[in-house]
Amino acid sequence: MFLLGCLDSVLFGGALTVYGVLFLPVCVLTGLWVRAGDVLSAPVVVPIAFAVGLVPVVDGGGGLLGRLMGLFTGLATQAGWLYCGTLLAGVIVLVRRVRWVRQRRRRI
Repeated sequence: MFLLGCLDSVLFGGALTVYGVLFLPVCVLTGLWVRAGDVLSAPVVVPIAFAVGLVPVVDGGGGLLGRLMGLFTGLATQAGWLYCGTLLAGVIVLVRRVRWVRQRRRRI
């Protein structure tokens, strides 16, 4: 997400909507690529990745405090993308977990 944030900053001038749209496929891929042992960590990692990737996208004039204010503002205004992506990853992971449990029960 940090690399996508940098790419968004360079190509689109830090458009937050573009960043949010790019976040959704990353959430789907995270839900699909997570290992069986790490299945419950995917919905936790996704919001952290969103926040880290938002750092190069936000307008942060005025030093560290300006960057932090831009980050908090970006998190507040882009919460819809964050919730949607986290929900996507959570649903995918939940479906995969149910399938793994059913397969394990069939073996026994």
